[in-house]
Amino acid sequence: MTDTARALEAAGEAAEPPAPPDTARPPSQERASLGKDAWLELRARPTVWAAVVTLFLMTAMALAPGILTSLLTEGGDHCDLADSKLGPSAGHPFGFDLQGCDYLAQVIRGTRPSLIAGLAVTAASLLIAVVLGLLCGFYGGWLDALVSRVTDVFFGLPFVLGATVILVAFPDHGLGAMVLVLTVLGWTTMTRIMRSQVIALADADYVRAARMLGARPARLMVRHILPNAITPVIVVAMLNVGAVISGEATLDFLGVGLQYPEVSWGLQLNAAQAFVLDHPHLLFFPALFLSATVLSFILLGDAARDAFDPRLK
Repeated sequence: MTDTARALEAAGEAAEPPAPPDTARPPSQERASLGKDAWLELRARPTVWAAVVTLFLMTAMALAPGILTSLLTEGGDHCDLADSKLGPSAGHPFGFDLQGCDYLAQVIRGTRPSLIAGLAVTAASLLIAVVLGLLCGFYGGWLDALVSRVTDVFFGLPFVLGATVILVAFPDHGLGAMVLVLTVLGWTTMTRIMRSQVIALADADYVRAARMLGARPARLMVRHILPNAITPVIVVAMLNVGAVISGEATLDFLGVGLQYPEVSWGLQLNAAQAFVLDHPHLLFFPALFLSATVLSFILLGDAARDAFDPRLK
């Protein structure tokens, strides 16, 4: 081959376009986070949606009882002793209570104290549990020993009995006092769980790496440990709301909680116990609302526990 031919062949090879990059490889997919997986699992459960709808209705009744009363009843604010204990009828689907007031309106008004007590007690207990659990689990030492002994003492106190003894000692109490008493008696379980989670995460590799990089204890606890330790406590808190609502209604039923003229499901059950055979609607409707609310929080808590627990996957 002549030199000219070789030069033309080399020029032709150089002019050939480069091979296109390999685009047949599928793009890499990020692994779904635990939160996204949990949400997908939760929204696929009919029981979760039933619980959410029920709690939405209960919240609406607690926030705007007057509006719902005017929409669902006829003369909901009017009471006539001539109508005392009458059963359900047109315009009054729940009948009348002992004072001759529309029972649906009274049951709707009884929603607010129960929801306020359940949410306020749980929020306060959760705050106490997060603070004490972080400090005790991270630092240990005498603080951990002291808090552990105090929680042992409170675990030895029966919930309803302890609240009864305290509330009887202060007969002029209201909803605020009940929230305070139930918080004092209800913070221990979440604190124990938070403490155990912090202890398990304090020696994790990413926490050690952050500590070696100079992160201060406050940053370690808030930025690295708390987000990974809070999920089991949130699940227990959801279950705790139902337990607190049940406890508040029990105290009202026993006569040591809210007092007349306050309106609550527990007080309505207390008033209905003497007439349950002749007028069962007095017991049935507040018990139905109470059971539906408590069951909804329990179902949400159980579903959240199953969705966020990787051991159940």
